[in-house]
Amino acid sequence: ETDRLGPRSPYSASKAGSDLIALSYHETYGLPVVITRSSNNFGPYQFPEKVIPLFVTNLLDGKKVPLYGDGMNIRDWCYVEDNCAGVDLVRREGTIGEIYNIGAGNELPNRELTMKILGLLDRDESMIEPVADRLGHDRRYSIDCSKVRALGWAPQRDLDEALAQTVAWYRDHRSWWERLRS
Repeated sequence: ETDRLGPRSPYSASKAGSDLIALSYHETYGLPVVITRSSNNFGPYQFPEKVIPLFVTNLLDGKKVPLYGDGMNIRDWCYVEDNCAGVDLVRREGTIGEIYNIGAGNELPNRELTMKILGLLDRDESMIEPVADRLGHDRRYSIDCSKVRALGWAPQRDLDEALAQTVAWYRDHRSWWERLRS
């Protein structure tokens, strides 16, 4: 929450810029602003271009999944309903002008995440398609969530349970994601 922002891509710079603009309105005009910064979210209705729904929908269609680089990029995964509960708590109980990180503490390499998804869909490593790493791909995202935890927030689902629910949702809602991919 207090670390200096150091975006390494235009996308991350746009996110950092929006935080800074919001905080500047708080400082200049007294606008009641509270910032949340979330780790990687996943769950139902996530657009199928994102890694978890992309992998699940590809595998449901019998297609391989693209794994960038060596697959050792680390992310912290938070189920979307847990994240929303954190945002709501910060909205109600957070201190105006403060920044709160929300993450579940489920840090793991993308390769390990891929293996979990393969297992849930009874597929093996032959379904992995290695691809060149993209430019500006950060090696690890990690956040300190002590401020939101001090408000009483904690994730309600463990990663394996949340992944299983997500896979089941995409399996049961093929008509939703198929039209988005066409």
